[in-house]
Amino acid sequence: MSKNSKPIVILNYKTYLESSGLNALKLSQALESAAEESGIEMIGAPQAADLYRIHQETSIPIFAQNIDPISPGGHTGHDLIDTLIEAGVSGSLINHSEKRMKLADIDDVVKLTKENNMLSCVCTNNIETSKAVANLSPDYVAVEPPELIGTGIPVSQAQPEVVEDTVKGVKEIDSSIKVLCGAGISNGDDMKAAIDLGAEGVLLASGIIKAENPKDALLELVSKL
Repeated sequence: MSKNSKPIVILNYKTYLESSGLNALKLSQALESAAEESGIEMIGAPQAADLYRIHQETSIPIFAQNIDPISPGGHTGHDLIDTLIEAGVSGSLINHSEKRMKLADIDDVVKLTKENNMLSCVCTNNIETSKAVANLSPDYVAVEPPELIGTGIPVSQAQPEVVEDTVKGVKEIDSSIKVLCGAGISNGDDMKAAIDLGAEGVLLASGIIKAENPKDALLELVSKL
């Protein structure tokens, strides 16, 4: 998997029961089917315990939800990059608003991903943080005002200037970084609005995970591109 010119969809499974265990596998199969049908790259980010099974039983690209800036040794309860790679991940979310990190640690993890030929998607909460992170040269920056996460109110419509100015600020620093839009994205209108504002994809969760039919919801999400 590599960065390309088509918009991408990253689905963060979080820790919802609807996206855990066997349900995580079913969701991944829906993601795989929707990606094949639409031609849009769709990436799943399951919990660590579900990564290996999903890697074995589907062909979707998978991201870890977190990597800790550690080396093998005495780090109980942490996420070691070596184990995640063995489980089948090709990239990782970093600094999600529900798993915040210090800037120095973000830098260390981005470097770890580069050393291991993995993709990095650093989550940010505003324009200034996005620009600060751009100096670390991750593959993706996903801007998500935390007050809109899980509300169903898309940042692309509630705070369009956050998306536009993040794209502008990040590209001025490193034009190779792709900017994703997160927070409240759940349907085709939301995604089209994000793309029209300059985003190159979306990071989303509950709008798809809690849908009655996740595959149909994913297809509707990309139907207006």
